[in-house]
Amino acid sequence: MAKVSVIGSGFSGLSTACFLAQQGHQVTVFEKNSSIGGRARMFEAEGFLFDMGPSWYWMPDIFENFFKQFGKTSSNYYELEQLDPGFQMFFGKDDVIKVPAKTEDIYTLFESIEKGSAEQLRKFLAEGEFKYKVGMQQLIYKPSFSWLEFANWEVISGATKLHMFKSVSSYVRSFFKNERLVLLMEFPVLFLGAMANQIPALYSLMNYAALSLGTWYPKGGMVEIVKAMESLALDLGVDFVTDCEVKKINISDKRAKILNTSKGIFQTDGIVASGDYHHIETKLLDEQFRNYDENYWQKKTFAPSCLIFYIGVNKKINKLEHHNLFFDTPSDDHAREIYETPKWPNNPLFYVCCPSKTDDKVAPEGMENLFLLIPIAPGLTDTEEIRNEYFEKIIKRMEHICGDSIKSHIVYKRSYCINDFVADYNAYKGNAYGLANTLAQTAVLKPSMKNKKVKNIFYAGQLTVPGPGVPPALVSGQVAAEQLNEYLN
Repeated sequence: MAKVSVIGSGFSGLSTACFLAQQGHQVTVFEKNSSIGGRARMFEAEGFLFDMGPSWYWMPDIFENFFKQFGKTSSNYYELEQLDPGFQMFFGKDDVIKVPAKTEDIYTLFESIEKGSAEQLRKFLAEGEFKYKVGMQQLIYKPSFSWLEFANWEVISGATKLHMFKSVSSYVRSFFKNERLVLLMEFPVLFLGAMANQIPALYSLMNYAALSLGTWYPKGGMVEIVKAMESLALDLGVDFVTDCEVKKINISDKRAKILNTSKGIFQTDGIVASGDYHHIETKLLDEQFRNYDENYWQKKTFAPSCLIFYIGVNKKINKLEHHNLFFDTPSDDHAREIYETPKWPNNPLFYVCCPSKTDDKVAPEGMENLFLLIPIAPGLTDTEEIRNEYFEKIIKRMEHICGDSIKSHIVYKRSYCINDFVADYNAYKGNAYGLANTLAQTAVLKPSMKNKKVKNIFYAGQLTVPGPGVPPALVSGQVAAEQLNEYLN
């Protein structure tokens, strides 16, 4: 039985720990914060339960595949509810599209907006299903050490159907002309790290996930997934050490041997580092043991950071659904201010999650739990004054579009931004979502999952393969665990 260490307890770290423990290893997870879950932690204030990070439950099959490998299902741990509508998009005060749960109803919705678009959507989703099956059920389970890993017949024969060299923007516009439908189909890639005209159309698989597989909610919040994985890990014998920051990884004979932490020294036979890749390399490893130098990271394209507000309101807000996207300002302008000329946006798009519409446990009776998010470029100056300025901007727009007073009914408010991502997660430039999924940062072109100079260190999470998002994080942990287990055996 080998002693293995997992640095970080986000989704990739929890996944790693479960798979390594299943293989019979003695697993210890080191978490610098007081609670596990990474960006998916939860906090309670004034009777409100706030998920701190991820709020979209897409690709339910990926979650089920994870639990299935341990003889479990998600229903052993939490109750899932499909949202109807899955989400809504506001384009103005009286201009809103609600996306229904049933695919047939979505076809009807599209046809009502643009004649002929129902048939176009059928074709779009059929192609998206192929991409999803190849991308999310095959390609992402590869460690991406070599392009030869992807040389199977289905991938090669279907290469043209994956649309790797066509952009999401041009692909979507080849199907739809109505600008609202175009925005609806482009929005899922907003957080992938580039303008829609620079993201490969392979990622239209996300539209298939959103529209065909549906938008779901685990009752109690996204933290229920964390609790489920923690419970599974504990049953498998995993140890968790919280409030424990790893300070240094000591290397001997090209192997990691000792972790120096804020709670003492721990011996190890192998490591999966699921925390911030850049931080682990630059702060925990001596220079000769790093995969990449600072110049490498500076040249990488990152997905956004974000400014978040956790809000408790002592009334109900009628026009909100569970997921709400405010696209009442030009989307291209905001995207350019994230990706091309990084700066605080003039008129940002923003997202509002209102889980109290679905779950009465997350807010006191008659009140609303709100999670407001503005995507921003990483590395920006972050001050309380700037946060307050943007809160005023979006709350006014929200009140106008909803036709409801909100600010005067706020009973709890907390903000979270770049400085907090750095402080809590050692996030490079305060990024929230990891590396951008551009063609130049796909698969083998991402930071490697293995340390090329230390034999028993592997990496998992949003800065390596397969990329950002909760389902990819689960897969990243599994693949990293397989690689370390192979080394140990």
